[in-house]
Amino acid sequence: MSYQALYRVWRPQRFDEVIGQPLITRTLKNAIKTNQISHAYLFAGPRGTGKTSMAKIFAKAVNCRFQKNGEPCNECDTCRAITAGTLNDVIEIDAASNNGVEEIRDIRDKVKYAPTEADYKVYIIDEVHMLSTGAFNALLKTLEEPPTNVIFILATTEPHKIPATIISRTQRFDFKQIQTRDSLDRMVTILKDKQLDYDPEALKVIAKASEGGMRDALSILDQAISFGDDKVTLENALLVTGAVRQTLLVDYLSAVTQDQTKEGLVAVHKILADGKDPERFIEDLINVTRDLLLYQQAPEMVEDIELDQVDDQFKKLADGVSEQRLYKMIDELNDIQKQMRFSTHEDVYLEVLTVKLAGVKTVEEPPVSAGPVADSSAVKQLTAQVKTLTDQLASLKKQADQSPQRQPEATPAPKPAPKPAAKVRVNLQKIYPILQQATKEALVEIQQNWGDLMQFLSVTQRAMMHVSKPVAASPEGVIVAFDYAFLLQRANGDQELIDALQNGLDRLMGKVSDIVFVPADEWPQIRQTFIQQYKAGQLSEPGQNSSGESDETADDSAEDPVVTKAQDLFGDDVIEIKKD
Repeated sequence: MSYQALYRVWRPQRFDEVIGQPLITRTLKNAIKTNQISHAYLFAGPRGTGKTSMAKIFAKAVNCRFQKNGEPCNECDTCRAITAGTLNDVIEIDAASNNGVEEIRDIRDKVKYAPTEADYKVYIIDEVHMLSTGAFNALLKTLEEPPTNVIFILATTEPHKIPATIISRTQRFDFKQIQTRDSLDRMVTILKDKQLDYDPEALKVIAKASEGGMRDALSILDQAISFGDDKVTLENALLVTGAVRQTLLVDYLSAVTQDQTKEGLVAVHKILADGKDPERFIEDLINVTRDLLLYQQAPEMVEDIELDQVDDQFKKLADGVSEQRLYKMIDELNDIQKQMRFSTHEDVYLEVLTVKLAGVKTVEEPPVSAGPVADSSAVKQLTAQVKTLTDQLASLKKQADQSPQRQPEATPAPKPAPKPAAKVRVNLQKIYPILQQATKEALVEIQQNWGDLMQFLSVTQRAMMHVSKPVAASPEGVIVAFDYAFLLQRANGDQELIDALQNGLDRLMGKVSDIVFVPADEWPQIRQTFIQQYKAGQLSEPGQNSSGESDETADDSAEDPVVTKAQDLFGDDVIEIKKD
């Protein structure tokens, strides 16, 4: 048979073999002994804490006809078949790859059939949070009222993603992270059974690196055994986990807390040269800094967490650094850890971190001396100069007091008047041709499409055009009035804006029009001047005032060109002709 990983070979087969979950194992054993078995269970907790193993043990226990005190015998045909995964009545489903409605409907259709070999049909749905919303809805009714002799066991690492309607129909058990000492004891048992040599310090490193997951601990142990040729040493464990020796971490922190930046940088380069993972190095630093903070308050707690790896150097460091400095160091470490996730130059971040940690100061620490004491002769010379200047100042004050007439105080120079804003130049040679051909229909068409035209512009361009509006239009051009002169000047010099407006008009109206900008406050005068010039016959073509009614009235009849064009522009129902 091919080699099997340690976590598969040493998977628990009885409730008593499950590590670190005494409350759950006792509750399930008592439920089986008293025959108070629920129809649905939810096992939630971190990875590698025994959720799936517990589900299989529970499936064996409820179907074992020779179970004793809630424990399966593991010797009958039913127990062996469940252990081997060949019993048809215990169905294990991976919800990550079977998360659709059709798969759950298939379960719902088959669940009505009675078990063929065992007493209970058990459905173990792993990673149940991966089911889709439709799949959860399809499971809901079956989960609430399943047929007799059917048990659902749902396992998940993310219970917050499961609908509350599903959770309320189950008995929920929250699996806890396995304590480091429990992981250590389990690995010792396995290595003794395999008759392999090991370094206790190596197992402590592996137990801490597993972060509360027994499966992770056994996987790392498997790697260390293979790497060390059936021998687990501290060096191999450090290489496999990417961790840094506790002594190196304490040496590094001692250097930065004593403001020895150079020694800290040398330590960082040495750690990186050994091939250590920079992110793991930051994680280890955070843990050690936390231990220092806790050791100042509860030494026994730290000794238990670190598995008695607290040496004299660690204690000396804990006594020599203040709490405030440790708080600031943890903040700096957390910031660097976040930044390093998005960088490929992690060594640079570690160097910057070292300089920052060496520069962390607190109020309680005495300030560093600015430099050597100044020479005594220089001090005497400076003192004499200060005395001379003081005497001169006193003499000047005395003379000023004895003077019979005081000079009048100089009046402050008047502030120069602010320069008036440069007047915007208006190009009438571009405006008049548009006014000569302007019509009301063209202006209305532009006004109706103005909002859509703004959507063709960028955010910055729309902000600039927000204070403008079309005031006159002809088939060949558009006059746009700006409320603010400085924005008009910017618009005149922005060829990209003009091009965007012309392209938008081409798409919306099928024509490219000339666009002329004018100040809104000068537009009435421009319009008035144009009408006067047209009336005096100074323009070759008749023009129109497309923005409003003219202030000039017609002299006699509607044959007046101004009146005629006004009627064309606004309509007879708007124009009223009055004689003087």
